[in-house]
Amino acid sequence: MSKHPFKKTEDHWRKILDDESYRIMREKGTEYPHTGEYNLHFRKGTYICKACKEPLFVSEYKFESNCGWPSFSDSIDGKIRYEPDHSHSMNRIEILCENCGGHLGHIFPDGPTPSQRRYCVNSASLNFKS
Repeated sequence: MSKHPFKKTEDHWRKILDDESYRIMREKGTEYPHTGEYNLHFRKGTYICKACKEPLFVSEYKFESNCGWPSFSDSIDGKIRYEPDHSHSMNRIEILCENCGGHLGHIFPDGPTPSQRRYCVNSASLNFKS
């Protein structure tokens, strides 16, 4: 993940992230559906990267997708990096924090909003700021 400007050692990430967030953000894991703190969270504010505190999504972009993970129709401009992901015999687009390279989830072209995008994000990769 050396393409990102906010470079830290894996020891640093282990110290600042809880075990589940480390597994998801640094090892590209996924939380179980319908278990994340922000899945059904609809307060007004900003969703920030749990690792580096960079603002990623605003609440106005959040919608209920019934997929089991927080879903957004868009991100804050310039805050997300997109990478091809062919793991698990699938063709997907991985989304990462542009600042620190932390894995956030994936983006899909099946959103119900005009953008037709669904940023499917792990709650464990986010914090929320009112």
